[in-house]
Amino acid sequence: MGHKLAVDELDIDERVLPLADLSGIRRGDALRVAWPRADAIVGNPPYHGSQQIRGELGDDYAEWLSSEFGVGLKDYCVYWFRKAHDHLEDGGRAGLVGTNSITQNRARGPSLQWIVENGGVITSAVSKQPWSGEAVVNVSIANWVKRPADYSGDLLLDGKLVKGITASLRPAGLDLPSATSLAANRGRAFQGPIPVGGGFVLPAEEAEHLLARSEAEYTDVVRPYLVGDDIADDPRQSPRRYVIDFATRSLEEAGRYPAALDVVRERVKPTRDKTRRRARRERWWLFGEKAVGMRAALATLSRYIAGIAQGKRILFAWQEPWTCPSNLTNVFAFADDYAMGVLSSAIHSHWARDQPSTLRVDIRYTPTSAFETFPWPDPTPDRREQIASLTRSMIERRQAVCVERSIGLTALYNEIDDGAYADLRELHRQLDRAVAAAYGWPASAASDPDDANRRLLDLNRRIAAGEVVYAPFAASEPV
Repeated sequence: MGHKLAVDELDIDERVLPLADLSGIRRGDALRVAWPRADAIVGNPPYHGSQQIRGELGDDYAEWLSSEFGVGLKDYCVYWFRKAHDHLEDGGRAGLVGTNSITQNRARGPSLQWIVENGGVITSAVSKQPWSGEAVVNVSIANWVKRPADYSGDLLLDGKLVKGITASLRPAGLDLPSATSLAANRGRAFQGPIPVGGGFVLPAEEAEHLLARSEAEYTDVVRPYLVGDDIADDPRQSPRRYVIDFATRSLEEAGRYPAALDVVRERVKPTRDKTRRRARRERWWLFGEKAVGMRAALATLSRYIAGIAQGKRILFAWQEPWTCPSNLTNVFAFADDYAMGVLSSAIHSHWARDQPSTLRVDIRYTPTSAFETFPWPDPTPDRREQIASLTRSMIERRQAVCVERSIGLTALYNEIDDGAYADLRELHRQLDRAVAAAYGWPASAASDPDDANRRLLDLNRRIAAGEVVYAPFAASEPV
């Protein structure tokens, strides 16, 4: 191209290599311009998360996307998958790269699921791999054919031959995201409340000053504040900061704690006054998302289970009732060791790893997909006590190591993976086998994720169909 430019500009008498005619390439917003019918479409759509679109592209563009495609505001790449499939001729093929959100929850339905329900056959795919560029995200690659007359070619998923590929980019027959939410599981797991305002959070020194005041019982509203890093990195899995939490108190009730209310008035109210959300403007002293259901579920418990919402490992730890969880944690309304054991087992972890709404490299555990769909066992009292006893021993041992070494759970389990603490690793192995036995499964299922997940998915379907009586928490009531 440089040679061609030089020859033309300097009027040089030299022959140049022919350049391709690029007049067919148009510059513009590909979602707004008309597409021709096509036999093949290949692309790597740009990415914005659904919550970023308004900030990145503006309110008018967000409203246009919502109305033009009729699916509301979704991750940006969703619209490209829909438009590509809509403009393929029958028998035509498409291949697009998207973030792996297209395989999960809200983004899967209007993209890959819609394609499959409208005559698309996914012929090859990469379910998840790190993006090779600078963005720290996982991507999915999907190739499909639209209404093939008789497709008989190989189906490849992550480089392996399979009998079919689901909209979740899973092998047919092991489509865990298709699992049904179980009614008995609801009301037990929650995302922590969202303050919506950094001014609610206090360093320990300032919180201690408030707690020392005498005009009110400030422990009612000044609480230890738990985030995911506390569970992962603190030797006691304890909060290292505090938060002012008026729960659902009226302004008059909040006024009984004047020093705390003054902090929120000074640090939170100015920002809330500018928000477009009326409820948050008018109730500036309250968290933006108060998690009322969570608070009710925890009200009678002597302790509760908290888990990391996003991280490289799925970790759970006991918390005192005074501790306020953040939205960077998940909350499980159980106080018994048996429940902690089932959640901490490899069987539950494998299920959760294939269910989460992951976006970046870390795992994101969401209560709706990972917990509400998880079918719990129905063990005998002896099996239940065996799981509880092993859980107590496991937590006691790991807690002793963390405190002695001044390390967190992440560092501890990294060392276990490298071969350290064989006794703790053995306790986990025994716990996993005890949970497998509680389901009536062979011990091998505890160490075979695919086998365990197939069994869990089958149990989920039978429970949802009413073929199995399911009352898993009858013996796990609050204590």
